[in-house]
Amino acid sequence: MTNSMITLKLLVNKRDHKIMFAEVNKDFVDFLFYVLTLPIGAITKLFAKEPLSGSLGDLYQSIENLNDMYILQNKSKDTVLSPKSSTNVPGQDLLSIPKDPTTNDRKFYRCIRQCKYVTDDPKVGCPTCRSVMSSEVAYVSMEPANVAVEEVGFVKGVVTYMVMDDLVVKPMSTISTITLLNKLEYQRC
Repeated sequence: MTNSMITLKLLVNKRDHKIMFAEVNKDFVDFLFYVLTLPIGAITKLFAKEPLSGSLGDLYQSIENLNDMYILQNKSKDTVLSPKSSTNVPGQDLLSIPKDPTTNDRKFYRCIRQCKYVTDDPKVGCPTCRSVMSSEVAYVSMEPANVAVEEVGFVKGVVTYMVMDDLVVKPMSTISTITLLNKLEYQRC
């Protein structure tokens, strides 16, 4: 079992004891966006324009406003904005521990005499020597070792994102940070 950790860098206004925003990576944004693919996402879509929509509505609006250049090429904002069901999300289930893409769950066996036959059932008898084919063998894929693994989630990983306390998500840049600090009327003491 692998433990996953997500790190957040918080900018805190010590005078007001208020979090200004969090600097986050792809994994955190993917998790937030994944929350909307759960059945609540369809409900949030109905109320996203209403004033009572709160943080989920703000998160929904963030996805609508996010430039497509930040979305993975094999994904679409509609996956999150108009989910069919929580089981219809392409890619990885972000609420569970990700599987290593190189592992193969299927096992193969041969007889102890190493005849030319293999099987996926360890109780089968070898057609040549009649012994049980229970000696496990490793499977080697025909795919080249340097094939790139497709990135999972919704957003690109080379970008750092900013998440405000109301769950508004934006790509982080120096300009967006300064703009936010001005908007929040942050003054250094």
